[in-house]
Amino acid sequence: MSYLDENARAVIRPVKRMVEDEFLSRPGVIGVDIGEKVTGGLPTGRAAIVVYVCAKGPCHPRQIPREVGGVLTDVVAESIVLHRAMVARAAESVVAERYPVLRGGISIGPARTFRVVPPEVPKAGEYVIAGTLGAFAATRDEHRKVLGLTTFHVGCVDDSWSVGDEFVHPSRVDGGVPGADLVAVLDRAALAGSVSAAGLRMGARPFRAEVVDIGAVTGSARAEVGSTVRKRGRTTGLTYGVITSTDATVRLDFGPGIGVRTLRDQIRVYSSERFGDHGDSGAVLVDADNRVVGLYVAGSGSTGFANPVEPVLRQLDVELLTPGVPESRRPGRGA
Repeated sequence: MSYLDENARAVIRPVKRMVEDEFLSRPGVIGVDIGEKVTGGLPTGRAAIVVYVCAKGPCHPRQIPREVGGVLTDVVAESIVLHRAMVARAAESVVAERYPVLRGGISIGPARTFRVVPPEVPKAGEYVIAGTLGAFAATRDEHRKVLGLTTFHVGCVDDSWSVGDEFVHPSRVDGGVPGADLVAVLDRAALAGSVSAAGLRMGARPFRAEVVDIGAVTGSARAEVGSTVRKRGRTTGLTYGVITSTDATVRLDFGPGIGVRTLRDQIRVYSSERFGDHGDSGAVLVDADNRVVGLYVAGSGSTGFANPVEPVLRQLDVELLTPGVPESRRPGRGA
């Protein structure tokens, strides 16, 4: 697989930003990106504005011009869905691993239930949510609270959320019990720009600044096109992929009360196998040096999308915790 260098992307980026909102307003368009044009299933070596559509058909090539501002376009069929897990309360099961010492990459979910109706689910009823606890961070204020990072759609779910909502490990989907398995409460959240994130204030349960199957978190870094990343999610475990873009703009349906929102400058990851699935939202993407580069939010099969980590940290006003943080700077805990 070949990748466009930054110079090629820099030339296309202003044109892509100029047209992406207009493209996204067209029926069936769910994303706009930068990539290599593919014709007849074969890469052409030419840079293009890539337009993701939910179902590629005769209407889409006519809707999207062959080029815009001197830049080629490419229409690609794609399915992009939020990767939280939602199951009927009656279907709760006991399948997840339990960690006495919390780490990134493990199951977590709200203690409360959610009333959900079709078409989001087949049958109206009470549902429970599962996602992934990605990594740990500390607030930048004098309190230095320890927060667990996950996504907005795992931490808040809908518009009925409030600070103080309780979270259990493992999630209720995986057998967690409200009260007995309480590990955190919702402290803050952000859903804007390039970010869908939440910070969960950790309780008394001990934790380590590492990710299961990956090891200690060493810091954060900017995502680089062409670099290999790993994530450890609640559902798929440890998976590998390659960053193919940092310019994806995608429209995602957050469900009743929140609706469809646009996330910009997303990291796009490709894997030769399944990269993520429902329940993996909130996992962190790490590079070869164990630096966090992104927060996984959505995807479909071999394709994944993640928030770039720096806007996540900035909007939540936190910094990543690593084992190298001196004890004198370690925040106190307590939900």
